[in-house]
Amino acid sequence: MIGDLLIAGCSHRKAPEARPLPALERYTGGIAPQLNARFAGHREARGRIRFLSAAYGLVRADDMLSRYDQRLDAGLARQLRPAVAEQIRRDFTANGVPRRVLLVLEPDYLILLADLLALPERPALHWISDPRGWPQAAAVLNEWRWP
Repeated sequence: MIGDLLIAGCSHRKAPEARPLPALERYTGGIAPQLNARFAGHREARGRIRFLSAAYGLVRADDMLSRYDQRLDAGLARQLRPAVAEQIRRDFTANGVPRRVLLVLEPDYLILLADLLALPERPALHWISDPRGWPQAAAVLNEWRWP
């Protein structure tokens, strides 16, 4: 087990640069700016941050993303769900199943995670439905003793 994991929804607001950027820098809305500010120099913590992207599925904080404009809705979420399930399976196989996962994302993103909820070894989940819910997310991360 890797301990804890944070999964945030991607944001509509993104950095305008055409060159690929790490996901944590590409996203400029939601809680991404606060995550970037808090964990910019913390490689271990960044390694435990994932985003759910309407274009790329599950991505790590340091995965390089090109500029894109894709909104997630329930239909697209159902379409992407199998790919995200496979990405989660590979992630958990490579890194271990986390004990706890903090989800900071809107309800449509939960469709992408339905298979996570069905895992027999599923982690404890804490869901914040407001994608801008940084105060609540920070409180959870502080309780979990993230840097």
